[in-house]
Amino acid sequence: MSQTIETHPILRRPALICGSMIAAVLALVLASPFLPSARDGVVPVPLAQRDLFFSDRADGGVVITEARSGQQVAVLQPGEGGFVRGTLRSLVRERKREEIGSAIPFRLTAWHTGQVTLEDQATGRRLDLTGFGQTNAEAFVRFLPNKE
Repeated sequence: MSQTIETHPILRRPALICGSMIAAVLALVLASPFLPSARDGVVPVPLAQRDLFFSDRADGGVVITEARSGQQVAVLQPGEGGFVRGTLRSLVRERKREEIGSAIPFRLTAWHTGQVTLEDQATGRRLDLTGFGQTNAEAFVRFLPNKE
């Protein structure tokens, strides 16, 4: 018994996957009015938060400093911290495009949901670092204060 192209199981799989993705997006859109948000008085509470400056050294290193105390948090040696460097490079590029200096710190936040965000307080741009994978988010989490 021969199968036609339309009924062949391998050729039907992409349609099934596409249909499932459409259904998932539709479910999210329909459910979004019922999800808690800041509009509803539910304000997300951070687990840990720190305002940081990132400055380049002449040797290619990056110094991470707490904005409030001026205390050095960490140093990325030349060639270290590729994800941290790439992320900051994109945010700094946007600051330069908008002619904003480096006087305003970045805000790193770990949320009770497990999400980790990096916000450029100068431009308002916020990156969900967990969207890049847990390992990449952890590259930034080490700059947060330790909570017992």
